[in-house]
Amino acid sequence: MKNKILNLINNAQQELSEEFAKIDQLAEYNQIRIIEHMKECNISERHFIPSTGYGYGDEGRDRLEELYALVFGCEDALVRPQWGSGTHVISDALYAVLRPGDNLMSITGKPYDTLEDTIGFKQERLDNGSLRDWNITYSQVDLNRSGQIDTNQILKELANKPNTKAILIQRSRGYEWRPSISVEDMKEPIKEIKQKYPEIFIIVDNCYGEFTQRIEPSHIGADLTVGSLIKNPGGGLAPTGGYAVGTKKAIELMSYRLTSPAVGREVGSYAASYLPFYQGLFMAPHIVGQALKGAILVAKVFESIGFKVLPNWKEDRSDIIQCIRFNSGEELITFCQAIQSASPVDSHVTPYPWDMPGYSHQVIMAAGTFIQGASIELSADAPIKAPYTAYLQGGLTYAHVKFALTSAIYSLYEKGFITL
Repeated sequence: MKNKILNLINNAQQELSEEFAKIDQLAEYNQIRIIEHMKECNISERHFIPSTGYGYGDEGRDRLEELYALVFGCEDALVRPQWGSGTHVISDALYAVLRPGDNLMSITGKPYDTLEDTIGFKQERLDNGSLRDWNITYSQVDLNRSGQIDTNQILKELANKPNTKAILIQRSRGYEWRPSISVEDMKEPIKEIKQKYPEIFIIVDNCYGEFTQRIEPSHIGADLTVGSLIKNPGGGLAPTGGYAVGTKKAIELMSYRLTSPAVGREVGSYAASYLPFYQGLFMAPHIVGQALKGAILVAKVFESIGFKVLPNWKEDRSDIIQCIRFNSGEELITFCQAIQSASPVDSHVTPYPWDMPGYSHQVIMAAGTFIQGASIELSADAPIKAPYTAYLQGGLTYAHVKFALTSAIYSLYEKGFITL
């Protein structure tokens, strides 16, 4: 049976040569772009040296931020190990630009579950420092039936909410069965909103989307584009941290939230080497390409044996996430456990659903990663609720994704969930 599974996967792989060639071209384009900007910044070994204490005059930190601003095509950047997650950076972005009496509008539907407490969705969790506690309101415009940003409806809502100070765009799908939002999908909405409401800050949660296309949201006018360094831009090497890129005004406000007003970006040391942040950015286009190839193979194989997938193997991608819909919770759990068992780290550990902080349902997470929680490394997670959908992402090497896919198909077959 294992040979039959390998043949299934190898046959699918042979049919993907055209898609893989497109990904190679994308990775090469972004690789060259980053090298050119590294040359422009005269990156040298001295920029890898750590700092201590306040971190005044930290040349490695400051040059890394200069590099990020160039790579992301914007005026300024903050790149800091002190940010612990993507949610942490997004939260800081919201608090940086919003004030009591302002309104936050999400224009890609409901944000990640982990932002619910930041925004203040739940009545029973008042007085935890949420935006709601600070008299900052929230409104939402869902995507249209085609899964696109609904510009006309947004403009209507803005007319009804004149106190809107910030707009949030979530590029990735989160735990939703919807397309990710491409940079092209954002371009016209951002342009129209900015033409009519230039004072509104447009914030893009860029998690999982970096280097999946040739340009980023910051290239087309987003005031703040934020993300995690243990996802795409860290290239699997950055051990922690987050980034924010955008306009000088927005980044200045962000720096005051990062530390304190007046102090801003001038402090913030790192006692370990900055080398993995630089090298990780250098590696990121290639690593993202490996993850994209793996995701396309997974989509092709699972679709061929009768599962619903999103996106399918032919569709354009603007994040690294692959959704697979299973028929039961047992199938879903089996899949995630198989991904864990095929991992280079903690392969002996069996994940089970648990009450994960920030989520309203039990979640199962397969993450046998070198960097804890690094979703640029191969990982899979899912809320245990119908419809039973696994969200697979990452893969430092295509070969690892292929190996894990073989393990997952075999586990599903062995338990009688599929026939081949």
